[in-house]
Amino acid sequence: MTQTSQRPLRVLAAMSGGVDSAVAAARAAEAGHDVTGVHLALSANPQSFRTGARGCCTIEDSRDARRAADVIGIPFYVWDLAERFREDVVEDFVAEYEAGRTPNPCLRCNEKIKFAALLDKALALGFDAVCTGHYATVQLAEDGSRELHRASDMAKDQSYVLGVLDEKQLAHAMFPLGDTLTTKDEIRAEAERRGLAVAKKPDSHDICFIADGDTQGFLADRLGGPAEGDILDESGSKLGTHDGAFGFTIGQRKGLKIGHPAPDGKPRYVLDISPVNNTVTVGPVEALDVTSLTAIKPRWCGTPPAGPGTYTAQLRAHGGETEVMAELVDGELNVTFTEPVRGVAPGQAVVLYDDTRVVGSATIATTVRRERVTSGA
Repeated sequence: MTQTSQRPLRVLAAMSGGVDSAVAAARAAEAGHDVTGVHLALSANPQSFRTGARGCCTIEDSRDARRAADVIGIPFYVWDLAERFREDVVEDFVAEYEAGRTPNPCLRCNEKIKFAALLDKALALGFDAVCTGHYATVQLAEDGSRELHRASDMAKDQSYVLGVLDEKQLAHAMFPLGDTLTTKDEIRAEAERRGLAVAKKPDSHDICFIADGDTQGFLADRLGGPAEGDILDESGSKLGTHDGAFGFTIGQRKGLKIGHPAPDGKPRYVLDISPVNNTVTVGPVEALDVTSLTAIKPRWCGTPPAGPGTYTAQLRAHGGETEVMAELVDGELNVTFTEPVRGVAPGQAVVLYDDTRVVGSATIATTVRRERVTSGA
């Protein structure tokens, strides 16, 4: 059941308290669907989550969502999914960083919370679909299956963080904003015309469950505080120290605190993170060039690809596309880049596309760097 369905549906609209989800719920109701709004309480102590517009998990946000539902004229409830969110998103986030990987909590939230826990509960209660304010589209294929496609407006496309949805979940997903060729200002103007007080509310950003935006401090509190280790160059020579390998990501440039420049005077970047011996290895930017990767835990938005194929891949939520050859081998996805790419980190998701269609998503496990030729002395 998609946003293109002709018959009225019983729709559960996930309302974060922001403008996008409010307008999505309003559009679903205006289309004639029987809409009920629900705000997900994702923190056992929402006062500790950030306030204002920086997150999506505050008491203020739940009140904004309720006011929007009242204006739209739909029933509204708050569902407590805090324990599930803690286990499936927050603890996963901490464990991934502890293992030296770079997770995407928004993608995990979509997979485990909005389109698993929430959708399962919605279906059990007799709803036909879950509606969110994501910018993506669900289209009906010739064989009757559902496909996930990019939003009509690439500038706002959010299909990357939805690449974990399978066909069954897509059959019950509704994204009323996905085929909108409008700017965010026009979405806000629509909200204002509809009398929604969230029209001028700034977008949320950063990680919603980190109250002050200090990811390193958040991780240090949960992983035993500062844990001093060495910063090494590619040859293994010590350049400095750090307060915890978990505070770094592949491709990071700022915050290294080495204190002296490289011999060639060029910036240094994080190349590798080893949680086993608590070291961080740094080097020149060209050392970040990745030619291929292996990804695990693939999830397909429909039928898995058969044999090798040419696709485009996206490696970050706001990243561009790059051409790849990809093949599923023994349950793992092998991806080879036509041109080397930089800043690829284990733990991130690689999402494959066939034109605008999302083929599927997998978690990067290992990468292969391009061999570099260095001149001798």
